Amino acid sequence: MTLIPTDLSATSISDVVRDPDREIVASSRVVDLSVGIVVCIPCFRRPQHLRLTLDSLVSQRTPRSFAVVMVENDAARRESAPVAAEYLADGRLQGICLVEKRQGNCQAINAAFETAQALFPAATRFLMIDDDEVASSDWLELMVRTAEATGADVVGGPVLPVFDDDSQPWLSRHPAFCPAYDYSGAVPLIYGCGNCLITRAVFDRFDRPAFDLRFNFLGGGDCDFFVRCRDAGMTFHWTAEAVITETVPQSRTGLGWIAKRGLRIGAINYRVQSKAAQSASARMLVFAQMVGRLPLSLVRAVGLLTSSKTVVAMHPVMVALGSVLAAFGIEPKPYEASKIVS
Repeated sequence: MTLIPTDLSATSISDVVRDPDREIVASSRVVDLSVGIVVCIPCFRRPQHLRLTLDSLVSQRTPRSFAVVMVENDAARRESAPVAAEYLADGRLQGICLVEKRQGNCQAINAAFETAQALFPAATRFLMIDDDEVASSDWLELMVRTAEATGADVVGGPVLPVFDDDSQPWLSRHPAFCPAYDYSGAVPLIYGCGNCLITRAVFDRFDRPAFDLRFNFLGGGDCDFFVRCRDAGMTFHWTAEAVITETVPQSRTGLGWIAKRGLRIGAINYRVQSKAAQSASARMLVFAQMVGRLPLSLVRAVGLLTSSKTVVAMHPVMVALGSVLAAFGIEPKPYEASKIVS
């Protein structure tokens, strides 16, 4: 075990972060550089909920030692940094908090994973949880145990919604909130990194930045990353018992937000598939497929109306429309700071 008191190693820690747009703002008094597990937490304007996230990590039932790397992505207000510093200073968690001055979803995620790999050279497993999420008590143990038992390159788990407004429980079954799988086992792909474990070997296969900055404000950089992992022959496993819950404010349960979410999913689908196309003819085929799905989505929506609420039935149409709009260069940018509702 390599323990370093941070008052003796502040320079060493800072040397890890050589990017001038990244700044270490807090660290625990002791950092164990020999840990094999690091939990990464992108943070943006949710300081009160970040406490819940960190409390859930403190309460993990596991004998394994782990560290945290928190990334504050609001360089001006830095509301998450004092919360991170509090948990690090009193020893509830070990690790660091840094500020990524370049705003955007992919910038924050890249900063977290890159710093975690550099600062903890013995770490082989990197997990991620968002600052509006809460991990169940056995989350980390289950994710790591799955990786050990299966040898999977990537492990995913469900993110279950907890609605501030509980008057519409059926929303949990809406595709915008429903997990991709409801069973544990090998899966062809996972789509998001809000509950994931990625091995170091995965990152070693790709150039940096791992998460494509062209998805920085649209979102979907995680989907693109995992598609590239799949295409490179990497394996995925889903652990349904490794539950994370996500707090969903009332602002995200209205018809307008849900419709925009569908448009964004469609835009991400188009961007990911178009990027993967290797030739002009392949890209034209993607374009034609996206346009062709719009009338088909209307047929599907009519069929869903007999068994689902209108907002659910319209989801395929919004996704198809989002893809078509993206094909013509029209995309939402929900991860721009001015558009984010905390």
